[in-house]
Amino acid sequence: MALAAGVAGVAISVYLTVVHYAGFAPACPVSGPINCEAVLSSPFAVVAGTTIPTSVAGIVWFAISAALSLRPLGRTQLGWSALGLFAVLYLVFIEIVRIGAVCLWCTAAHVLVLLIFLIALMMQPARDRVDA
Repeated sequence: MALAAGVAGVAISVYLTVVHYAGFAPACPVSGPINCEAVLSSPFAVVAGTTIPTSVAGIVWFAISAALSLRPLGRTQLGWSALGLFAVLYLVFIEIVRIGAVCLWCTAAHVLVLLIFLIALMMQPARDRVDA
């Protein structure tokens, strides 16, 4: 399940990266509170001080998550997924408070990060019982 979520996250992040560099509007509503274009064209859509879209960080994060899911889930996966969850909380804050719009594609990626975190969290106690 974590592997599938990681692969899906890579796919979404690649799509958002292509949208960024190709300069076309994403397949998403473009008015009101759900507005992918407002989010993806904001100053927060790139890594601070660069022109690299944050979706590239998503590609890297999801690829590492997928690779980590190929080995027994443990503390490394839990720590990595917690790092992703903190990033998602920050990005959701930016979307809602600073931009005033939410991107559906970004939200899909955020849900996948949460799913990967929950899988790692649920697997952690089982692993600790085995090691005891």
